[in-house]
Amino acid sequence: MKRRIGFLILFFAVVVCVFMGQKPFFMLYNDAMGQGIAAADYFRVMRHGLSLDAATAGYLTAFPLLVVLLSIWFKRFPLRKVLVGYYILVGFVMALVFIADMALYPFWKFKLDASIFLYIDSPKNALASVSTGFIIVRLIVILLLAGVIAWLFCAITPKVLSAVRKRILGTVGLLLLGGVLFLVIRGGVTESTTNIGQAYFCENEFLNHSAVNPAFSLISSVSKTHSYEDECDFFAEDERKHLFEGLYPPFSGKNNIELLKTKRPNVLIILLEGFGATMVESLGGARGVSPNIDRLSKEGIFFTECYANSFRTDRGTICTFSGYPSFPDVSVMKIPAKSRTLPSIAGKLLKNGYSTEFLYGGDINFTNMKSYLLGSGYQKVTADTDFPLDKRKNAWGVNDDVTFDYLYEKLRNYDKSPWHFAFLTLSSHEPFEVPYSRLPEKKTNAFAFTDECLGRFVDRMKQLPVWDNLLIVCLPDHGYFYPEEGNAHAPRIHHIPMLWLGGAIKEPMVVNKLMNQSDLAASLLGQLGIDCSEFTFSRNVFGEEYTYPFAYYTFNNGFAFCDSTGITLMDNNSGQVQIDEPLPSEYRLNKGKAILQTSYDDLGAR
Repeated sequence: MKRRIGFLILFFAVVVCVFMGQKPFFMLYNDAMGQGIAAADYFRVMRHGLSLDAATAGYLTAFPLLVVLLSIWFKRFPLRKVLVGYYILVGFVMALVFIADMALYPFWKFKLDASIFLYIDSPKNALASVSTGFIIVRLIVILLLAGVIAWLFCAITPKVLSAVRKRILGTVGLLLLGGVLFLVIRGGVTESTTNIGQAYFCENEFLNHSAVNPAFSLISSVSKTHSYEDECDFFAEDERKHLFEGLYPPFSGKNNIELLKTKRPNVLIILLEGFGATMVESLGGARGVSPNIDRLSKEGIFFTECYANSFRTDRGTICTFSGYPSFPDVSVMKIPAKSRTLPSIAGKLLKNGYSTEFLYGGDINFTNMKSYLLGSGYQKVTADTDFPLDKRKNAWGVNDDVTFDYLYEKLRNYDKSPWHFAFLTLSSHEPFEVPYSRLPEKKTNAFAFTDECLGRFVDRMKQLPVWDNLLIVCLPDHGYFYPEEGNAHAPRIHHIPMLWLGGAIKEPMVVNKLMNQSDLAASLLGQLGIDCSEFTFSRNVFGEEYTYPFAYYTFNNGFAFCDSTGITLMDNNSGQVQIDEPLPSEYRLNKGKAILQTSYDDLGAR
């Protein structure tokens, strides 16, 4: 029996050591040196991540425990031979999860979770941000690491276990050991069970993320309930209702100001991939990246205090076109049963006599986009496969110069007035490879390319008769973390420009009202005199009832609430407020919680 128990303890310890040993590599790969991380921080990360490492090791030890328990009833049991297949599987999974987490973190800025399953059903697009060499190297490392882990497990496993004299006593002993293993997985005997927040130990988000076991993060997110109405129940119903009341007032039908010359302009919405305020100099962003946006902002209606609701294209698209809130861990676009119940700008315009089309140079099936677009009212969708192969030179599909030219040629003679077109760009996305070289840095140069394409397109449209009755709305799907410093979810990252252009606008104007991209739906339809009562999470910022300006957004398992008093940002993993400036505010925190709870309730009811 000692040999059996000793093996199980050793197996558990080796798994824990493998998980702990991964953490320094994760930190070094993600430039811990460049972030000023001290040597002592490596040990702090390993120490604070130990509970999640142990819990995950407990899961992996469960099967060997069952096999050893079974071996008691055999005279000679070939343990290593029985477990070798399990070792190969576990070694591969451990290596795959570790390398995937390490490689994706620079792009996502959060630990591996169930979000990955939203994108792997379209592998071409999921891998479009990286080179073939990048993928091959990591696949080789995964196989090598998997082999090492499997070999290590085999090396500590006895070839044969001999018979046990007192089988009943031995069975009881191993069952007790299983009980201990259960407590390790659970996290003890207290009411609180093992959770990701246990690994959070400081204000540095990178160190907290480094401490989190990626396998546990993945298991934890996958196992979460899909009863959305039960998520984030911060308050009793009466208190939630009281806190939420008045935040999204219904539009009364009266605008404080009329921005347009006509109630039925042709409407073009250009969703600029990742083009947050960090890339717009006039909003405090990088210098010289977007001279055309800065130039055009003086010719149209420029919204300077708009904030993206989310952090990914699939989520930001829903927020923009359906005026619906974002969620920390749910992509509504990937749930057709929910997304098809949402109102949409295209759907409302279609009912009011508009013809509708959508243009995207990438794979329209990615993240179930095509299903959402067609279900929301777009009569025709044009995507990468509609362009010749020699035009698909971007890893994601067709570059913005080609799609902007296509859009120009399409609209110059379009005769189905009134019409609504929507266009999602793609060049300002990893791997940032564009046919343009104005700026030396690859990232900023890609954004500058999209800005150049936009400016050229608008200037050409001005020369056409269609310009006189045209409204162009430009805004990003989400912001971009640049430069990579500070909190990756800070307000500056979600701050985005929104610009209304075209001959349908009465006069140039700067709008400094705090708002979200999800407010576009009610604000636009309000200006067109179209009922927007279905958009219960979208506010008409020009309506007379818009008296409490605020912005709200979510990120990977967290949310932020901003108003004139400051910003409160909460991480749901740790249950801690990470930003509360300039002074702590329970009011802001509770308002944000009420919106998050209400939005989950609404999603669950759909």
